Amino acid sequence: MKLTEQLTDYIRAACTGLWIRTQEADEAEREIVQHARQQGWKLAVWDIANGLRLVGANNATSPEASDPLAALRALPALADRNGTALLLLHQFHRYLTNPEVVQTMFNQLVAGKQHRTFLVVLSPLVQIPVELEKLFIVLEHALPDRQQLEGIARELTSDSPDDLPQDEALQRVLDAAAGLTRYEAEAAFALSLTRHNAIRPENIWEMKAQTLRKNNLLTLHRGPESFASLGGLDNLKEFCRRALRPGCSVKARGILLLGVPGSGKSCFAKALGKETGRPTLLLDMGMLLGSLVGQSEANLRHALRIADAMAPCLLFCDEIEKALSGVGSQGDSGVATRLFGNLLTWLSDHDSDVFFIGTANDIARLPPEFVRAERFDATFFVDLPEGKEKDIIWAMYRQLFGIPESQARPDDTDWTGAEIRSCCRLSALLDVPLTQAAHHVVPVAVTAAEAVVRLRSWASGRCLSASSPGIYRHGKMGPQPSRKIRRDPSSN
Repeated sequence: MKLTEQLTDYIRAACTGLWIRTQEADEAEREIVQHARQQGWKLAVWDIANGLRLVGANNATSPEASDPLAALRALPALADRNGTALLLLHQFHRYLTNPEVVQTMFNQLVAGKQHRTFLVVLSPLVQIPVELEKLFIVLEHALPDRQQLEGIARELTSDSPDDLPQDEALQRVLDAAAGLTRYEAEAAFALSLTRHNAIRPENIWEMKAQTLRKNNLLTLHRGPESFASLGGLDNLKEFCRRALRPGCSVKARGILLLGVPGSGKSCFAKALGKETGRPTLLLDMGMLLGSLVGQSEANLRHALRIADAMAPCLLFCDEIEKALSGVGSQGDSGVATRLFGNLLTWLSDHDSDVFFIGTANDIARLPPEFVRAERFDATFFVDLPEGKEKDIIWAMYRQLFGIPESQARPDDTDWTGAEIRSCCRLSALLDVPLTQAAHHVVPVAVTAAEAVVRLRSWASGRCLSASSPGIYRHGKMGPQPSRKIRRDPSSN
């Protein structure tokens, strides 16, 4: 429902206090002013710089008009016996620490039901004093949708229509611009036109990265990784290609990747964004922790709202079992447990086109409710590469580090892809053969052998295989032969 439609409903219901959370107060004011004219409402606007002014009249700003108390006390003068009067207050949350302002606002909100006068606060934050909480309704001013973003792009390219991409290219531009404000979208489109005489997604991602740096809650990853630079994992690749194919009527939820450290889980998550044309947002739980009570939970909710606004996208949380390691304990006053609860609720309830990717090395440290059905589309186990997968990985890293094919491969039993890369890099770095560089590589399957065995045992029969279709099976899981008992008791 549009902001103006919600505004009409609440004003007809005589809700005299309306708090509109918006990042674009000027755009929200423009929409409300236009709607008020259509409805025949009397409207006044106040901000600290311009004071109080009546819309549609020539107002000379007086020194008293910049006083927030004077603006509130002027509301009864706007009342119309047979009409409705609104007072828009910009960034008024900054003045609600003053007891006199709070009491005056309370009085005006109560009297407004009789006089049909309404207070509308435009602010990026919702900070309502406890005395006024029951008197305000909180509304959201939505960011521009695809139709509005397309309108901004067409307006900027009205003189040169050929600068605007068409069909599928235009849809990629609109996907990239999702989650930007009107001002940010206009700046991103203008930057692209300045550089390339065309609107391209690359410049829009640059603007998005700037936006994310400001709040320091999410990081936008735009690396060179792709499926071509990632050997193996054929079943996992095919699953994600089908789940994220364009035009699918059902929205994918996400995947959970379990596996041995160094087996390519994080590389896959970063490569998936480039393969599907979606931005990859990195969620670091450590960056969400705040010093104030409730700040960490608020940061997580804000980060998830940003991800929803930037859909379609990927949301990647690496080493998730370490981020949630404090769940159930009281050592951090329950912060990890509350973060976990907020994340679980979002995973189950979000309807935006955000594909969540979580990676973990130790399933035992994840709460059981985290991996239930409908939190994720699938849980994959990424095992050590074998056979053809190793051949592909060796060929890839030989080419990357300039190692000739004539060099013999070392014994790579139980090596991960990361260890193969390390061997090739050390060979190039030290200018030694691969077999000699292998002396510096100690496989994680050796250093953490017990943990690897435990992880494989847990995953067997419970997870999908990342390499081949079907359920992951480790070792021979067939029925064991029964013990034969002979008739002669002396033989048993």
